[in-house]
Amino acid sequence: MNPAGRMKERIAFEDALAAISAGAAERDAEPGFPREPFRMLAEAGMLSVPVPERIEARGRRSSFAEEWRILRAVSKADGSVGRILDGHFNAVERVSLLAPEPLRAGELEAVAEGKLLLGVWGADPIPGEGESARLADGGDSLEGVKTFCSGATGLDRALVAVRGEDGRGGPPHVAYVDLHGGGVEIDTEWFTGSGMRSSESHRVEFHGARVLAVLGERSELVREPYFSRDAVRTAVVWAGVSDLAVDSALDILAAKSGGSEPDDIVSLAAGAMVAARASTERWIEAAASLADTEPEKLSKNFSIHLRQSVAAACRLIVDEAERATGSHPFAAGGPLDRAARDVRLMLLQHRLEPQLARSGREAITERVR
Repeated sequence: MNPAGRMKERIAFEDALAAISAGAAERDAEPGFPREPFRMLAEAGMLSVPVPERIEARGRRSSFAEEWRILRAVSKADGSVGRILDGHFNAVERVSLLAPEPLRAGELEAVAEGKLLLGVWGADPIPGEGESARLADGGDSLEGVKTFCSGATGLDRALVAVRGEDGRGGPPHVAYVDLHGGGVEIDTEWFTGSGMRSSESHRVEFHGARVLAVLGERSELVREPYFSRDAVRTAVVWAGVSDLAVDSALDILAAKSGGSEPDDIVSLAAGAMVAARASTERWIEAAASLADTEPEKLSKNFSIHLRQSVAAACRLIVDEAERATGSHPFAAGGPLDRAARDVRLMLLQHRLEPQLARSGREAITERVR
């Protein structure tokens, strides 16, 4: 990526947010990797949030509460940019934790300087889209396919969930892959979703792509408490995009009222949206408190309950916004239309039902033991 080359004078995060928001409609109309937003985020120092203050040390320079505040604000400005930033934060945390030296220090220094953008790619292809990605050449390279590879046309590195050399299923390895070293073919015609249009979540084929390291043990991506933190990050993006939906809907309703008092039906819809947003805020505040002070309590059950609650709140917000504002904002386009499309597609990408069913099964069986 090298979005800023050598870091120039830093810009304020608030200025970067305003510019990202101002360009979101144009990027939605003409999708492409959001290079300018990430250049600005790099110059504002936002890409280095999960990096330790001293590279040789462990830890991170910002709290999870601060990281998630930043991620939510960016997601409100542009959901596609938020989605890619989510993956970057996720990947940087894992590289800091798991990468061997001297690779770890070199990569983190480059991230801190705004020279590297990372992501995490986990989705396997469905039948007909190619063979699932696997390690090759003793773990030094990658072969096969991944889908929903967010940021595919603009990332420098990716943590890729892959099979072993035999190609069999089971817990995945985590391959840290150099996306500029050759052997990476991006199918830019694959992702044509109505939402998250600049997330560049394409299908990627690997043909001997260089693996910089295999990180940790198999199942590393679902190791706790890191997996639950990843899950919360995803929900923070949903919340950020739904913030845009709430504020856009309230602006439309205020303009339609013409200064007079809105009727009870419209007011009820607005109240439901505001209440749903408040619910997501409480959940995320609770998660941040645990992540920063009692990380062992940020459990798998907590994260699935949080995601289920935030997803339900986001769906309610979009439904109430549509009901209250009517068809005009969606026919004419605008921030509310974009937010609704982004929310619906993002929630479809994450199947919460199996994990929710597991949580419910545990709650039932505990009572009959």
